[in-house]
Amino acid sequence: MSLIRFENVSHYYNETQALKGLTFEIDNRKITAIAGKSGSGKSTLLQIINGLIRPSSGSAIVFGSMLDYRKINETRLKIGYSVQGTGLFPHMTVYENISLLGRITGQLKHVTEMRVDFLMSLVNLTPLFKTKYPYQLSGGEQQRVGLCRAMLLNPPVFLLDEAFGALDPETRNEIHAELLNMQKLEPRTIVLVTHDLKEALKLSDNLMLLNEGEIMQYAPKEKILSEPANEFVRNFTTI
Repeated sequence: MSLIRFENVSHYYNETQALKGLTFEIDNRKITAIAGKSGSGKSTLLQIINGLIRPSSGSAIVFGSMLDYRKINETRLKIGYSVQGTGLFPHMTVYENISLLGRITGQLKHVTEMRVDFLMSLVNLTPLFKTKYPYQLSGGEQQRVGLCRAMLLNPPVFLLDEAFGALDPETRNEIHAELLNMQKLEPRTIVLVTHDLKEALKLSDNLMLLNEGEIMQYAPKEKILSEPANEFVRNFTTI
């Protein structure tokens, strides 16, 4: 059973239609990249999965059930979420930021500490970083802390919304490698939104191309690369 499924989902912002009757499933324990230009509906799709937006029509089915917005916080505890800029709390240390959900959910302290140490090692942050504050970190280090925080409870679903867009190419490549290593050690369902097709192709197993709220193509990336379906796909691959 797919953990994420849309059935004829549409969404409007006032009179502007952002998504147009989308029906699809996301493969479990795979990385699915959703790529498209600005305004194509990528972030709206991701926010619907996380319950931040209610679709105007259609059904968003997550973990086998339609989203229950009365219990949305319970659902979100099973979804890691990382965005560009990380959203770290400036008054908290690195350790406090990463361990926050452990404290909120009553996780045993030693379990949280072990998990923090493990995650930091995966993204090449030494224990010395635990006592630092976000302002003392580079952009890449902040993004690494954000990944660790999102992964603390080992969620079965992880959503990334343009999470690496502000990083320099070298740092981005390093974090790409760390993300793929995390996926190898702890496979989960990852949905990655990006406007960068090279990033999408590098990280994904499956690729969805969106344009003006519609799915132009959705398939394993190898198939898209070997059999461009239409002029839109060929044009997209050139940017």
